[in-house]
Amino acid sequence: MDPEDGAGWADVPDRSHRIDDEMDRIVGRLRDLADTQRRFQDLLDAVIAVGRELELPVVLRRVITTAMGLVDARYGALGVLSEDGEHLEEFIPVGLSEQQVAALAGVALPHGRGLLGHLIDHPEPLRVADIGAHPNAVGFPPGHPPMRTLLGVALTGRGRVYGNLYLCERRDGQPFDRHDQDIVVALAGAAGLAIENARLYRQVRASAEYFQRLLLPRLPDVAPFSVAAVYRPAATPDHVGGDWYDALMLPDGACALVIGDVAGHDLKSAATMAQTRNMLRALLYDRRTPPSGVLTQLDRTLQAITDNPITTTCLARIEPAEDGWTLHWSNAGHPPPLLIGPDGTARYLHADPGLPLGVDPDVPRPDHKRPLPGNATLVLFTDGLVEHPHRPLDAGLTALAQVAAAHAALPLEDLCRTLADAHLGDGRDDLAVLALRTPPTAPTPGNTGDTLPDPGTARTPHPGGPAARSRRRSFST
Repeated sequence: MDPEDGAGWADVPDRSHRIDDEMDRIVGRLRDLADTQRRFQDLLDAVIAVGRELELPVVLRRVITTAMGLVDARYGALGVLSEDGEHLEEFIPVGLSEQQVAALAGVALPHGRGLLGHLIDHPEPLRVADIGAHPNAVGFPPGHPPMRTLLGVALTGRGRVYGNLYLCERRDGQPFDRHDQDIVVALAGAAGLAIENARLYRQVRASAEYFQRLLLPRLPDVAPFSVAAVYRPAATPDHVGGDWYDALMLPDGACALVIGDVAGHDLKSAATMAQTRNMLRALLYDRRTPPSGVLTQLDRTLQAITDNPITTTCLARIEPAEDGWTLHWSNAGHPPPLLIGPDGTARYLHADPGLPLGVDPDVPRPDHKRPLPGNATLVLFTDGLVEHPHRPLDAGLTALAQVAAAHAALPLEDLCRTLADAHLGDGRDDLAVLALRTPPTAPTPGNTGDTLPDPGTARTPHPGGPAARSRRRSFST
């Protein structure tokens, strides 16, 4: 073999090794790139998940759990700063087992001193490989799980620090590295904005609820009956809602009850609700017609002078009768009244509901009557109490009747709250509950309360009589 050829063959192994080394470097870079791309996608998914939440407690816990997942941390916590930013106002730990939580029972939450307070005074990312060796460490309280490594990041948004995120103990046992820090810092920026949005959401929701409650009436004294009502806003801030209720004693001695729901969930619906309620009050005082006649006139008036949306409502009159009272009502596309008898049984008063307001005022509206005994409870409600997208409406109505029957003996205000707290609806619509309870003793129409009855024939004064008015008590909620 030619020596030159032999020398060429001798170089082949070296060239092969160089090629293998280069391939290893290329593969390594590709793996790093793939890992970076995976982490970037994980971060993007995490930012979207955190930003999707609106309830502040949910946002805070989502921030912690998301950050823990991004760096595979065993423990996480979020310290919410006070308004002045001087100390921790709230501390939310995540990752502790039930046994660890029990071991820390009675231990005060951190106050933001020591190592945890370092981020308050110096809101730059903090990585600690050995917590016990850090000069600011003050030790853990008895029962605290052992923790060695720490990654701390301030949650900021628009120049403001909202809190500090603390992550401890990577599951692989290694200290947190620069890649962990970078990805958590990126999440913290989005988390700060999510916290700010959640706080704004809470403020808007509180303002919407306050505005809605201003439009609702304070229930008047309607003795000898008792009345109570509950209103709950929707779970979303823009759902101001158009639900309303009202109760009043009329000049002819009858007690009027009304509940309604204006279509839509915005300020216009709330304004329409107030306008409709006030107009209905005026018609009730002006006209002695049946409920159907009052609703017909209300419908015609609304269509003539407004562009109000469709509204459902139920108008009832409780009128004195020979042996108790008569319930006289007309329904305009609204859920049926629920009647709880003196024995605690609950049943719906199903009848022709008629058309909602705003559809066709020329279609005749039906009236319905039935006797109403003493110690009976009439419940009117809006559909937000029972509607749920994953359940038929009849199932919600059945569940409501069961809850009402089980708690029929409660005081009226407690009964209304119990029905609202049953969470039979999905919370995406506001709800209202209005209830009236008749006294145990039936009235005698001829007795106005001006003279004392014969001792042998005790009678309850007429609900509209002067003596009855002098003894009235307030049952408003």
